[in-house]
Amino acid sequence: MSHIPTNLRYTDSHEWVLDNSDGTVTIGITDHAQESLGDVVFVELPDTGRQLDAGEEFGVIESVKAASDLYLPLSGEVVAVNESLEDSPEAVNEHPYEDGWIIKLKLAEPDALEALLDATAYDALVSAEEG
Repeated sequence: MSHIPTNLRYTDSHEWVLDNSDGTVTIGITDHAQESLGDVVFVELPDTGRQLDAGEEFGVIESVKAASDLYLPLSGEVVAVNESLEDSPEAVNEHPYEDGWIIKLKLAEPDALEALLDATAYDALVSAEEG
């Protein structure tokens, strides 16, 4: 059973988004996603200052099982990346909602956050996938 914090927004591709209440968001992968991937061994991070559109690939996460592309749920500018993942990618497995965050983004359209799934909708999605 995956942990799904209620203060976050989610995507159907299993990214979470935290509204930092200052026009920026923090993005990572969900507990369900890291469980599915297995032990994370590498995270490819984008460059800060990079402008990205919603749906665009912003990095890659590799585990002992597979490599998966990471897709941006919202448009904006990358203002920070979690450089500690270069040396400790396992933080994504151990603390996906805390130390395992991947990027921070300055939103191009702050209202777009409302279009993402809330915890209840994401829980329903995960339950349907788990069968």
